[in-house]
Amino acid sequence: MRIDTTRFAVSKNERIRLEKHPTKVDAFYDSNDDYDRILTQHVERLRDLQQLLYAANEYAVLVIFQGMDAAGKDGVIRHVMSGVNPQGVQVFSFKHPSATELEHDFLWRETACLPERGRIGIFNRSYYEEVLIVRVHPDILRAEGIPADGHADAKFWQKRYDSIVNFERHLARNGTRIIKIFLHVSKSEQKRRFLERIDDPSKNWKFGTDDIRERQKWSAYMQAYEVCLGATSRRLAPWYVVPADDKRNARLIVSQVLIDTLSALKLRYPVVDAARRRELLAIRRQLMKLES
Repeated sequence: MRIDTTRFAVSKNERIRLEKHPTKVDAFYDSNDDYDRILTQHVERLRDLQQLLYAANEYAVLVIFQGMDAAGKDGVIRHVMSGVNPQGVQVFSFKHPSATELEHDFLWRETACLPERGRIGIFNRSYYEEVLIVRVHPDILRAEGIPADGHADAKFWQKRYDSIVNFERHLARNGTRIIKIFLHVSKSEQKRRFLERIDDPSKNWKFGTDDIRERQKWSAYMQAYEVCLGATSRRLAPWYVVPADDKRNARLIVSQVLIDTLSALKLRYPVVDAARRRELLAIRRQLMKLES
């Protein structure tokens, strides 16, 4: 059964109200075994499509993951990309910018990490933090050395959205297809996962005091996401609001989005011309004459 992912896509300039977007929907699997079966099918299909992407060498695919802490970004990346050739995938996780990165514009550090043609690039967080965490914590702008006039007014943020849209439009024109995933987790589910990280010694490393401080700004983050998603979702760089309370369901939805995007490229393996075919046949004859 193919999952219809269009229901999770955000339209251009859509007025998003995340409270009206469910964090959990009916499962696309009947049991744990059924989930394993479907995910395996998706992973195998992604493996074949990634190989075709690499061979065709026409497009690159960039997948951006955003979400609140404990939304499941690492798990989705690990499970969905588990069967793809590591040589064809690049994963980057962006933390607090370094002193050198702060001396450049807010898109600079991610630009150097963009995927090459034939590859899938994955950003675990991204330049979108510059209109999310920076909007929730406008004092961060002072560290970026931006001229103080009009720092945090509506026009300032609109200009950042415009910069992002123009940047992604440029990438799309040059053959990069962009998929943006917002893993939509509920506040109660985040609490449950935080408690699990505290109670399980093997997960203690995943939890920090910053997580609690950011949780206290939940409403501000939801408002920042609502504006950002509608302002920056475009046909060639769409946002998907993926219900993330059920981790298995989220993985199936994300893998289907990837399959649909890669399939829509209608890639073909390179066609060998007559001269190259004669060359290969000559090499084959030589190999057949050689001893095993």
